[in-house]
Amino acid sequence: MPQRPAPKPRPWSEMATELVDVATGRRPADLVVRNGRWVNVHSGEIVEGTDIAVVGGRFAYCGPDASHAVGEGTEVIDAGGRYLVPGLCDAHMHVESGMVTVTEFCRAVIPHGTTSMFIDPHEIANVLGLPGVRLMHDEALAMPVNVHVQMPSCVPSAPGLENAGAQLTVADVEEAMTWENIVGLGEVMNFPGVAANDPVMAGEIAATMRAGRTVGGHYASPDLGLPFHGYVAGGPEDDHEGTRAGDAIARVRQGMKAMLRLGSAWYDVAEQVKAVTESGVDPRNFILCTDDSHSGTLVNEGHMDRVVRHAIAQGLKPVTAIQMATLNTAQHFRLEREIGSIAPGRQADFLIVSDLPGMTIDAVYARGRLLAEKGRLAIDIPAYPYPPEAKNTVNLGKRLSAQDFDIEAPSGANEVRVRVIGVIENQAPTRALEADLPVEDGLVAMDRANDVCQIALVERHRGTGGVTNAFVSGFGYQEDCAIASSVAHDSHHIIVVGTNKQDMALAANRLAETGGGVVLFSKGRELALVEMPVAGLMSDERAEVVAEKAGRLVEAMRRMGCTLNNAYMQHSLLALVVIPELRISDVGLVDVRTFERVEVFV
Repeated sequence: MPQRPAPKPRPWSEMATELVDVATGRRPADLVVRNGRWVNVHSGEIVEGTDIAVVGGRFAYCGPDASHAVGEGTEVIDAGGRYLVPGLCDAHMHVESGMVTVTEFCRAVIPHGTTSMFIDPHEIANVLGLPGVRLMHDEALAMPVNVHVQMPSCVPSAPGLENAGAQLTVADVEEAMTWENIVGLGEVMNFPGVAANDPVMAGEIAATMRAGRTVGGHYASPDLGLPFHGYVAGGPEDDHEGTRAGDAIARVRQGMKAMLRLGSAWYDVAEQVKAVTESGVDPRNFILCTDDSHSGTLVNEGHMDRVVRHAIAQGLKPVTAIQMATLNTAQHFRLEREIGSIAPGRQADFLIVSDLPGMTIDAVYARGRLLAEKGRLAIDIPAYPYPPEAKNTVNLGKRLSAQDFDIEAPSGANEVRVRVIGVIENQAPTRALEADLPVEDGLVAMDRANDVCQIALVERHRGTGGVTNAFVSGFGYQEDCAIASSVAHDSHHIIVVGTNKQDMALAANRLAETGGGVVLFSKGRELALVEMPVAGLMSDERAEVVAEKAGRLVEAMRRMGCTLNNAYMQHSLLALVVIPELRISDVGLVDVRTFERVEVFV
């Protein structure tokens, strides 16, 4: 029978005398691991022949011989010369992108060595507001690993350019800063607002600073001139939106932490890590994260172990890459006395690793308890029930028809020039493209031969029946099809992309029936469906079940002609009106270079 997870250790201040007694041999440890190679992220070295002793979920002794800490009730493990690695930390991520709840996310990533996560639940905040944040905050507290929460800062992400299902205020941020598990302010996406001294952005940042918490950043612009300097001066302390080595260098020089992300669709580590490997910038201010990983990636490829492996493959020393996923993160969030290293007093979160460059994880311990072994959970994590009010959030206001996706051409036109959202492989930004499209019976037609199909955003929070129509390129669909998703960062209306308007209507209507998720139709047939009834963002099924359904979705998209890596993740970000260049929202097309609404027709 799997054992229940251990509670969070008592504070170091309350345990200091016990730790001293174990370290000096006056009382036995709960656990001793012998004959390990200590990956010491403080000194940047690997120390051979190390023993560690644990009591009450904290490290008490790390040294050459812990035999003095072994007593009658002590569990003794022989590491057999394998590496002792601190539990891995994900410095910036959104649980909702995994399509699962916090509980299921933990079940998926613990076997991959993740023992601390810093989550920004701004997806559920855009649907359910502050109560939604509280739901995930409380679920996080019930986990057997550290799931720290950052209070969402931008709901909606771009006021005036979109309407979300909720709105957060400075007062909401002030309240959240009093909650037990809030460690900071989530990514401040309204970077023009910070640079312009928007009172809401300035107020939220000030409230976070007064509480002594970390301010998360999101500067999604290549402009490193005065707007960038204004943003840094406004208070954000990190940024994960860089894509170039120069982006990382610029942020570190300004005192920020450069967060390098490898998610399911964001491959930003390889270029930016050159700041360290080629330019020699000090790695202590670089942090690894995932940002967005869907369930298929988590179950089949890994989590932070995948990111560390990738960083090592780019030329980082293994210890340096591990520092970027442990100690650097802990220091950034002012938690280095709790997590991020194997050292006395810290929580006993560690991995036993047989191959360091390959991050082959044989066992995962958190709070001194074995959680996973050889890729399988060794504990039971009970399901966390979400209340009925967190479900049934998809309200279209009417049943949609193919005509709702018509785009009428200017009177008398035989051809029109239109703006097109251009998807970029493996990156969050899009391109602002233009295309000449034919007009048929007064309606603008798609151009499948040149990979221009339709995109629509369907309002789903207030039942207005509103549909915004435009064009997108980059998915490569060759068949009659449509994919609809109620995950549409960050306002989370429904995004529909298709080559056939009948299928577009069927797909959107199907999500109203299921309470949310992602679905693919072709020629009137449903080919794949991932139900996500919790706020229209998360499934309440097991992660491996969701991963299997997501795999069928990806395969169906490929059969339709889509060759993009992780196309669903690209699809879900097409409404994110804080990342350049061109996006769609419920108010129309948005040029994020100027933060202005623009027309479909040029």
